[in-house]
Amino acid sequence: MEKRRIEHLLGGERRICITGHVRPDGDCVGSCLGLRSYLLTLDATLKVDVFLEPAPAPFALLTGFDGIRTYQQEDGEYDLCFVLDAGERGRLGANAACLDHAGRIVCIDHHRTQRSFVPECIVEPEASATCELLFDLMDEEKINLETAECLYLGIAHDTGVFRHSNVTRHTMEAAGVLIGKGVRHSKIVNDTFFSKTYLQNQLLGRALVESIVFCEGQCIVSMVSLKTMEFYRATHEDLEGIVDQLRLTRGVEVAIFISETEFQVYKVSLRSNEKVDVSRVAEYFGGGGHLRAAGCTMTGTFYDVVNNLSEQIAPQLGM
Repeated sequence: MEKRRIEHLLGGERRICITGHVRPDGDCVGSCLGLRSYLLTLDATLKVDVFLEPAPAPFALLTGFDGIRTYQQEDGEYDLCFVLDAGERGRLGANAACLDHAGRIVCIDHHRTQRSFVPECIVEPEASATCELLFDLMDEEKINLETAECLYLGIAHDTGVFRHSNVTRHTMEAAGVLIGKGVRHSKIVNDTFFSKTYLQNQLLGRALVESIVFCEGQCIVSMVSLKTMEFYRATHEDLEGIVDQLRLTRGVEVAIFISETEFQVYKVSLRSNEKVDVSRVAEYFGGGGHLRAAGCTMTGTFYDVVNNLSEQIAPQLGM
């Protein structure tokens, strides 16, 4: 049987929009811009628009980045909307309006907590990234350099530059094919993953100094408050990578980074190494994600949040 392709999802639509989750990360931006590039490769006369919240500036090296917009009513109707890397409508923020102005909606995602919120969903939890799943849905011969760089960036970010347990042989093979297209893999990794601003390093240093461990040293947590954010004049983009650095602490199984978004409202990022399924923890609190990387929103005091998280994590640690 012929392998399913992006081409098979198209039914003659001419106006297409693409959107993804709030606070877009590498996989979200890479998949949205990668699909845009691929669709225009198939037919350069298509109208293809990407709607996302403002994305991290380093991703500007991807073709199409400058054309990303937030959906406005005057953008009108679309024949087809692709929703990428998002498991529910609420994860789309203001761009959920795209769904109300599209003739068809197709969701492509790899999250284990995907809720299949539209009739046409392609979900592959075994894929390391939505960009890997898109790679599988594309004709390899039709993937040009622009598309390849988008997909490579997304895979690199969602695998922690191929360090996380979600990496499979197929992940590495897909990355190899993309590199074969001429992808600037070293530049993409250095400029968008490892390179940090001075402000980012200041916040990282503070988060490390102020971190605490619990569950007999198997969990580490740190928090950045609104007051701290205001002091540094920082944005939440400046907090990227902190939770992954916490996870590297020797002896730690679960790393938690908490950032205050409103008074006693927190964005919680969870990472684990081997034992804990953090997607179960995040889903309990209304969030979601992957086996080793997940997130949710919680309210209360910092200590309330940590205690509530501890109650869900401890049993998985045999405590």
